[in-house]
Amino acid sequence: MKAIVCTKYGPPEDLQLKEVEKPTPKNNEVLIKIHATTVNRTDCGVLRAKPFIVRFFTGLTKPRNTILGNEFAGKIEAIGKDVKSFKENDQVFGFDGGAHAEYLTMPENGVLAIMPAHMTYAEAAPSTEGVHYAYSDIKAANIQKGQKVLINGATGAIGSAAVQLVKNIGAEVTAVSNTKNVDLVKSLGADKVFDYEKEDFTKDNQTYDVVFDAVGKSSFAKCRHLLKPRGIYLSTDLGYMSQNIFLALITPLFGKKKVLFPIPTINKKDIIFFKKLIEAGKLKPVIDRCYPMEQIVEAYRYVEKGQKTGNVVITVEHNNKT
Repeated sequence: MKAIVCTKYGPPEDLQLKEVEKPTPKNNEVLIKIHATTVNRTDCGVLRAKPFIVRFFTGLTKPRNTILGNEFAGKIEAIGKDVKSFKENDQVFGFDGGAHAEYLTMPENGVLAIMPAHMTYAEAAPSTEGVHYAYSDIKAANIQKGQKVLINGATGAIGSAAVQLVKNIGAEVTAVSNTKNVDLVKSLGADKVFDYEKEDFTKDNQTYDVVFDAVGKSSFAKCRHLLKPRGIYLSTDLGYMSQNIFLALITPLFGKKKVLFPIPTINKKDIIFFKKLIEAGKLKPVIDRCYPMEQIVEAYRYVEKGQKTGNVVITVEHNNKT
């Protein structure tokens, strides 16, 4: 099978399209023929091993797993003898390592579910990575109906999901966007939008229960005055000198306003919840561009610019030999 192979940390040009051995499912696993995957901030961070702390999870000197990618949509081609909840030809989407390939095996009880009804593979693939980052932070902050939430970076994969998830809770959403995406963010449910090309959201005279920096381009210091007395600041980025981890430890001790920096998690229950929201019309992954797998280097370059809107999808074509 074809796969995008990463044997060393570095720029996108180091990625190679290679023929590798097709995996065989174990008794409790399914073999998935991948039709679409994505390139996201996580993938770019792993590729370059930045920040350095990434290496403690992915390999100190070189990537432990040579095939990157973590979200996908495809069709089950084979199942292990103990698998009960899936069958051959089921269309599925999920979250697991090694998705930048034609095939992937994963356990039946992994983060895998039947695709939402009436979705294409390209639409279903970007339904877990950015969404689960947003969902993890929203749960950690215990955002409630009627609260006021500001979301910086509302046009990215995480931010666009966060706008929809927070709005679904019933909170009031103020989003920060660039000029071209103001209408898009409003269509996702934002009650108010700051165009950062025209105004600085940190000069707002409104106060919020939660400020969620979904793009990691602000800081607690810049946003603290925007928080209500018991307000919460969230960020998807470590911050300057990894300050957000440090602040998450000390701010609950020394003030009512605090920083949270939860470790994102995702499980089967979560992906089934995302599926239900999608089918109910309450969550829609935003797609910026689609690239064929052969152009994945260009896709990484584009994502690294930090200007994508929503998600970048990789389509995977199969020939008769795979």
